[in-house]
Amino acid sequence: MSDFVNKLYKNQALFYKVFLFVLTSVLIVYLLPKGGKFKYDIPKGKPWQYENLYAPFDFAILKTDEEVAAEKQDITRSQIPYYNFDTEKPELIKDEALREVNNVFPDSTLSVYETIIDNFVSETVEKIYEFGLLQESERLDPDHLVYLLKGNEASEVAYRRILKQGEIRNFLSEEISNSGFASFKTELLEVFFNTVEPNVTFNNELTQNELASKLNNISYTRGIIEQGSRIIAKGEVVEGNKYHILRSLKAEYESQVWSQSNYNWIIVGYSTLVALALLMLLLFMRKYRVVIFDNNVKVTFIFFNIIFMVMLTTLVVNFEIDYVYVVPLCILPLTLKAFFDARLGLFTHVITVLLLGFIVPNSYEYMFLQIIAGIVTILTVSELYKRANLFISVGQITLVYIVAYFAFTVIQEGNIDDMKPEIFLTFLLGGLATLFVQPLIYVYEKIFGMVSDMSLLELSDTNSKLLKELAEKAPGTFHHSLNVANLAEAAANEINANAMLVRVGALYHDIGKMYNPTYFTENQTTSVNSHDELSPRESAQIIIEHVIKGIECAKKNNLPDRVIDFIRTHHGTSTVYYFYKKEKEINENALAEDFRYPGPIPFSKETAILMMCDSVEAASKSLKEPTSILIDNFVEKIIDKQMDEGQFLNSNITFKEIQMVKKILKRKLKNIYHLRIEYPE
Repeated sequence: MSDFVNKLYKNQALFYKVFLFVLTSVLIVYLLPKGGKFKYDIPKGKPWQYENLYAPFDFAILKTDEEVAAEKQDITRSQIPYYNFDTEKPELIKDEALREVNNVFPDSTLSVYETIIDNFVSETVEKIYEFGLLQESERLDPDHLVYLLKGNEASEVAYRRILKQGEIRNFLSEEISNSGFASFKTELLEVFFNTVEPNVTFNNELTQNELASKLNNISYTRGIIEQGSRIIAKGEVVEGNKYHILRSLKAEYESQVWSQSNYNWIIVGYSTLVALALLMLLLFMRKYRVVIFDNNVKVTFIFFNIIFMVMLTTLVVNFEIDYVYVVPLCILPLTLKAFFDARLGLFTHVITVLLLGFIVPNSYEYMFLQIIAGIVTILTVSELYKRANLFISVGQITLVYIVAYFAFTVIQEGNIDDMKPEIFLTFLLGGLATLFVQPLIYVYEKIFGMVSDMSLLELSDTNSKLLKELAEKAPGTFHHSLNVANLAEAAANEINANAMLVRVGALYHDIGKMYNPTYFTENQTTSVNSHDELSPRESAQIIIEHVIKGIECAKKNNLPDRVIDFIRTHHGTSTVYYFYKKEKEINENALAEDFRYPGPIPFSKETAILMMCDSVEAASKSLKEPTSILIDNFVEKIIDKQMDEGQFLNSNITFKEIQMVKKILKRKLKNIYHLRIEYPE
């Protein structure tokens, strides 16, 4: 039982990776659509490359979006609007108009013409309200039919037969003239204008309800293809009706309700493909990114980002499929490049895009666009902490989307007439959403405890609390660290290493010297040497302890592990040679192991660069009269000794790169010492 527990404890990291792998696979499969996958690509405008295709079952031919839109437009255009007709108002207005006659006309006129005037007013009011009076809000075609609702009855009339309020003056003037009452025109107009009101109103609710009912009853299909019918023959061009039938078959196939047995097989197929894709990512990390693979937090972070992108894309596809390119997928390679490296970022991006191909329509087009955009992202954003670089990259990503979409449309349609301008807006929105990568990286740093180049930029500020403390307590060490940082940054740029990481590591690599500053020569301002009162063994221990104390100080001040690595490895497993030789003079049996730094040796290009630059810069202070040849030999000697001791065996740095670093160090030291050629007297 104890052996089993021991094995379980030893392999807990592996078990966690297996658990993470299974959990990620299950979550992604759960998010994938569960319909069948149509096994043919439908190449519009190209010959059908597969065998003759026959209908596997009866299915309806779907109308195109344009046909449905045209049908909806026809229904909307031909819709007969409803108007409410107030049947009580005409009688009330007639009575009011007759009373108004007595108020407007003088008694002398009424005594002679009252009956005739009253009859004319009554007849005119009846004519006005025969089909009603409308206060017009929107003008329809005169011959357009409308429904007049009188109570529960609706009668169909031409829109022109309803009198509009804007037409009432001309109508009354004409009636007065035709009836021989021109001499009383002013009084009669006053009577009508004081009493006549609209009695017809537009019934928007009933009109819209009926329109919605008709639109909802639109058939989205036209015709049926019977089982066994030949849909297309090999070599036929996929266009016109053939193309629409194939699209209809694909839609029907993917929307079918499968039996439990079929459903289970679909789940098995999806699970296999998803697991295979994620396994490739794990194998890549295990072979080429061992440090990342061994760190469960980093593996969790990578898998979390994949799940996040799959989930975000699924939500957008379910909400509105036309917005699929708004999802800022290029954030994924940007984020992984910021924390790890470009190759891992691109590999993970490609795996994620392959998984998203199961979710999105036009999967080949989508995958092509996203992979190209990911490559552009990796190639263009070299220093994410520089805001200008990110904005330039966003512009390039958007341009690539637009150009690639334009090319696909031309290939598929043979022209640019069917290009959808609105999709360019989604590309622009997706590009702008990529700017969210900076706050997202900050959140990731807090959640997963990792460090990006943007955090390194903050740490490189020499006004930070820890570096100011170093400058006050050990000014010589601080000056030494600045010089090493400049040398290391130049060397890193020469061999394409992470220059920002090296610079920060160099600034903090000797912070352990703050605790005993006078025991280090660069901080000794007097002729008194603190080591004179100590034995060589004690002096060596104090020198060696600056690494241990530096690690403790860094952890206390919450410096990232990537920076602490430089403190831990900058002396590797080298010996404090000066005090070892002194001890050897006293005791011939002295062991070099007692004067050796605890290590480990550098395990990256960046930590190897720091070791070289630190040793060269510190030792260069001993040069009395430096010359060009002396500096060249000096650099060669120090770095060759480190190579002979095997200090760079784990650092993945090549001989060629070491030679390039040597070249940079020689040039920089010559600049520091202002070497000039000797002019003849």
